[in-house]
Amino acid sequence: MSGLKVHRSSAHSHSFTHSTQSSSAHRASVEEIQDEGDTPTALHESKSGLIRDYHDLLTGRICDENSNFLDPSTPPPPYTAQSSNDWTPYRNRLEFKCAEFLYTKNQMSAGDIDKILHLWGVTLAVHNDNPPFADHRDLYKTIDATPLGDVAWQSFSLQYNGDKPSGQCPLWMEQSHEVWFRDPHTVVKNMLANPDFKNSIDYVPYREFEEKGEQRRYKDFMSGDWAWQQADQIAQDPETHGAAFVPIIVGSDKTTVSVATGQNDYYPLYLSIRNVHNNVRRSHRNALALIGFLAIPKTEKKNADDARYRKFKKQLFHSSLSKIFATLKPGMMTPEVTRCGDGHYQRVLYGLGPYIADYEEQVVLTCIVKDWCGRCLAFPSTLDDGGVPRSREHTDALVDSVDFGVLWDEYGIIGELVPFTNDFPRTDIHELLAPDILHQLIKGTFKDHLVEWVCQYLELEHGKTGAKAILDNIDRRIAAAPSFPGLRRFPQGRGFSQWTGDDSKALMKVYIPAIEGHVPNDMVRAFRSLLEFCYIARANVVTDETLAQLRDALRRFHKYCTIFETSGVRFDISLPRQHSLTHYELLIRMFGAPNGLCSSITESKHIKAVKEPWRRSNRYNALRQMLLTNQHLDKIAASRVDFAARGMLKGSCAFSYFNSFFENQSAIGNGDSEVQHNNKHEDNNPFAIESDDFDDVEDQGIVDDVDVIADVQLARTFQRKRAHTVSGLADELKVPSLPTLIRLFLYDQIHADDHHSSADVPLRDCPSYMGAIKVFNSAAVTFIAPSDPSGITGMRREHIRAVPSWRNGPGRFDCAFVNTDDRQWFYWITEERDEVTGMYMVAPSFDEDGSPNMSIIHIDSIVRGAHLLPIFGTQFVSQGLQFHHSLDIFRGYYINRFIDHHSFELAS
Repeated sequence: MSGLKVHRSSAHSHSFTHSTQSSSAHRASVEEIQDEGDTPTALHESKSGLIRDYHDLLTGRICDENSNFLDPSTPPPPYTAQSSNDWTPYRNRLEFKCAEFLYTKNQMSAGDIDKILHLWGVTLAVHNDNPPFADHRDLYKTIDATPLGDVAWQSFSLQYNGDKPSGQCPLWMEQSHEVWFRDPHTVVKNMLANPDFKNSIDYVPYREFEEKGEQRRYKDFMSGDWAWQQADQIAQDPETHGAAFVPIIVGSDKTTVSVATGQNDYYPLYLSIRNVHNNVRRSHRNALALIGFLAIPKTEKKNADDARYRKFKKQLFHSSLSKIFATLKPGMMTPEVTRCGDGHYQRVLYGLGPYIADYEEQVVLTCIVKDWCGRCLAFPSTLDDGGVPRSREHTDALVDSVDFGVLWDEYGIIGELVPFTNDFPRTDIHELLAPDILHQLIKGTFKDHLVEWVCQYLELEHGKTGAKAILDNIDRRIAAAPSFPGLRRFPQGRGFSQWTGDDSKALMKVYIPAIEGHVPNDMVRAFRSLLEFCYIARANVVTDETLAQLRDALRRFHKYCTIFETSGVRFDISLPRQHSLTHYELLIRMFGAPNGLCSSITESKHIKAVKEPWRRSNRYNALRQMLLTNQHLDKIAASRVDFAARGMLKGSCAFSYFNSFFENQSAIGNGDSEVQHNNKHEDNNPFAIESDDFDDVEDQGIVDDVDVIADVQLARTFQRKRAHTVSGLADELKVPSLPTLIRLFLYDQIHADDHHSSADVPLRDCPSYMGAIKVFNSAAVTFIAPSDPSGITGMRREHIRAVPSWRNGPGRFDCAFVNTDDRQWFYWITEERDEVTGMYMVAPSFDEDGSPNMSIIHIDSIVRGAHLLPIFGTQFVSQGLQFHHSLDIFRGYYINRFIDHHSFELAS
């Protein structure tokens, strides 16, 4: 099989048959970054004051399709020969939008598609017209005819061919294991040619510095040292000079689609190119592709612990990957010409880059013994004491000279196995293990370790009965957290069995105040240090100064974690996931900001690529149906990118049809799709303001195609049932001083440029207002938050509400950060952040008569929402406390800097 020779030459053997169904120094070019306006993410950084040091041999020069280098000013060839009204394979925009809605967004079953098209057809019959498709078969046939995004699924089978016992063989020795995959070479070329990425991609390794202070900046992958070092190795061959380097990122993770009987586990394999910027990959813009389903061997329970079976599963994994990626190998040594998203051709060289995997899979990838580290030789019992780095060369030397038993015991190496990366040039699996914030920090160190240790501590300290009472109070504290956009609620606390990554992330945001007063302060400090480490590591841009903060957070975490040993909870703290934190600084220097490599990206892809396709299958031979579903989804996505690149999706679908009727009723669906808003027509067009994007941006806060520093907008409609006069609103809100507050506000707005305020003049000098008013229950705040879930330009949106009843329940009155003068509605309890929790503390401010301190502010002064958490102290929370009362009954609050990364930066 592919790669077998390499494995055998390394003194290792496979037991399979299959059937097919050191860097050179280079002078670098230096460029001062004056204006990066062509790059969407550049707006969120300084447009000047940055210096980039580009690799001067692998320079990503443009060429023609025959590999001849061109002048950099040469315009690209036309994107496509197709016209801007060619909707092939669809007849018009309505057909495409209908197919996308039914198949991608609504995921309607075949039967339901037939029903809706039948009903649609009945309504059109009186007009002698037909719906876009006759039935689901017509829809599927049209999608299949899409000429773009078609990467066919292939399969091969692997079977054990080693020594077998006499008599009855175990099931796994007899079975043939089928692996499905798509050619990764074709998938990569499609990604490179995607015009969606043309302004968010790097072809040349670079090093970026702040001009002032010379701080090194690590952001997207190509800004790290690993890409530069790879370029140095490649450039030793003069034939590669001028080419672009394309690192291939791989990720795999088993997932369960159902707890029902039958096959419910799948092993998807994903691929991406690391030239694409982190924000594109995190916003799920087709920069991560499903390329395979690996085999999951099954056997009888009596054979599950057989050493030969465990070895076989690992061999199966590595041999499968070696065969799948074989088509990329020629392009790793010899440049090939491919077209890029900007329309130009370039010579490119591929290379296997970081592998995204949780710890269990890292053990398999690196062929090591469980509880050892895949990156260094630290001994399992003293992991944080460190060890020399592992390397491919060192491991091969040990395998050639040391007994396999000694390898296992003293080096944690499984000598019979060889990583699949040994079949490819310039690859060392030990250095390619990607940082994994989700499994190492959030689900591992936070949830599985510290949270569980707190429960064990309480039981040791207070006994089972006392611990249960305290844990119940911690649950009530967690449930009492006030609402915040995107915050997952825990109405019953954290006491449930099935935890997801999102559950752990949500718990992190509210956990520290919940345990304060019930555990020693050093335990709280350990949580604080871990959360600070996590939020620093999640930053969109990491600098040398940030890395110093990361080191300090790790130092404090190790210092305060000793409380779990001294209190008797742990005999030692030597755990692989916690140990991984010691490698983060090196990994950031090598691969850039870790938020572009986290396994949360692949786990999110599970939903669209595995779980939803499984749910829409009929469960019979589900995998083949899932493959076809993914192929259809890719074709629709490719069509959308193609139509958008040709300017065919501007404006709403309804608006384009209105203009088609207005200009030429006989040319429906065949007119010029690049419709510009015509003021004369727009007034008469009922669809002129219709949005073409029906996604609810409130769900995730992600905003695309918006490029502003910050923006605040009131809700589109006012509340007709609320008061319409100042006096009426004063009575409704029970704020008799409202007319006075309005007068003070108006004075400050009129005299905004003066050096005095309404506080300096008598009330009679302030203008009054007694006219009609409109009440809006919410405002949408859009701001730059590239380190949080955000759109391709780093924009995020959240809604701030002041509503008497939210979703037919109690009222909701959110807090906000505000740019203002010396007015205070909450006063600082101390000027510094609390030393234990790391959060600022505030308390409600009152006037001399005991009434709450109030004032009216301009909407433009709102920065974004703020989240307050009660300071519980040692008191127990009453069972009847509801979260919507929390902001009214406590005397002090923490400003929750851990609610998201943007708040972490604001409140640090």
